Amino acid sequence: MRQTGAIVYGLPANYWRLFSASAVSNLADGVFFILLPLLAVRLTDSPLLIAGLAVAGRLPWLVFVLFAGALADRLDRRVTMRNVQLFRTLMLVVVTGLALADGLSLPVLYVVALALGVAETLFDTAAQSIMPSIVERDQLSNANGKLYGVELVMNQFIGPPLGGLMIGLSVPLALGGSAVGYLLAAIGLGLMVGRFKPERSGPKTRITADIAEGFRYLWNHRVLRTLAIMVGVMNLSSTAVMAVFVIYAVAPGPMGLSEPEFGVFMTTFAAGSVVGSFAAARLERRFGRVPLLFVSVIIMSLGLAVPAFTTNPIIIGTGFVLSGLFVVVWNVITVSLRQRIVPNHLLGRLNSAYRLFAWGTQPVGALLGGAVAQVVGLQAVFVLAALVSVSLVVTRAIITEDAIAAAELAGQPTPA
Repeated sequence: MRQTGAIVYGLPANYWRLFSASAVSNLADGVFFILLPLLAVRLTDSPLLIAGLAVAGRLPWLVFVLFAGALADRLDRRVTMRNVQLFRTLMLVVVTGLALADGLSLPVLYVVALALGVAETLFDTAAQSIMPSIVERDQLSNANGKLYGVELVMNQFIGPPLGGLMIGLSVPLALGGSAVGYLLAAIGLGLMVGRFKPERSGPKTRITADIAEGFRYLWNHRVLRTLAIMVGVMNLSSTAVMAVFVIYAVAPGPMGLSEPEFGVFMTTFAAGSVVGSFAAARLERRFGRVPLLFVSVIIMSLGLAVPAFTTNPIIIGTGFVLSGLFVVVWNVITVSLRQRIVPNHLLGRLNSAYRLFAWGTQPVGALLGGAVAQVVGLQAVFVLAALVSVSLVVTRAIITEDAIAAAELAGQPTPA
């Protein structure tokens, strides 16, 4: 049931509570995102071992995400999100203590990446599934765009340079700062009013049956299935690149950046993403969803290829800016589409099945990126990733405006 309450700037008060909690949580994510690879390169120079950290963090999207989706359709989604933030807080407090005791090592970083990856599957699946219970159907693109905007500003624009600066001052300070951000997010989620547990009817079912129902819905839906496979291929390619990019970027790598400079450089992707988050709804109205989806594929593929041909931070950064813009345009269009099409009681399971394809490829991509870099070289990773990604233009025959419109019409609630 959609939650009611005061309307603030055209959206419900509960939306802005979620917005605020997401802001501080993603600031913590952004700081920690930059800490992990920077801590890793202090402990090893092996591309395969460093890429293994990304494998550990993304592995839960392959092995745990369907379970997370079933829970999102059984439990109160707000409570799940709050509890995940409390777990993240506790985890970072423990890691901060290890840093103070000089107890950080690669195995510890692997365990932390895996545990936080499991938490991420629970949180993100619940977060994507809660939105239709907060805002009206015709507000989804606007609400998702604003939420992506603040997430990206904090996660990729403010968090990484702040993390790069903080790790230069003190590793425990940086880790402790992330813990505080997660705690504040838990408090913000606790302020949301209402019940966000999907209504279920009929006899009780086993969780495996619930998982199977969501997976069947996705597999039998041609548009959503194709989009899931497309984003899975793009994520495989981008993760292969990003798993080893720190070696290419940070001195003594070819780009020669310092740790703080690397943190600042990574905001280039975020800068484009922020523009995309605010422009996505207008671009969708102006150019249509399908043209934007396939322009996004081409631009993102070019962004992956650029580092193979230059070490110039300005040129590579420009590619990242454009990639960031169109990644968010893709996300706003496809997430809003799923939220319009899928019944609320199935949305958590559908989102998890979708992300099994979409994000389950990330550990594979990280492993492949590390292996190719180790054996052939970093430039080969960038070229191969771009070629794999751009091959997705062949799906244009399936993803059409008519197909999307028909899917939305079929997904509209039946009038009472």
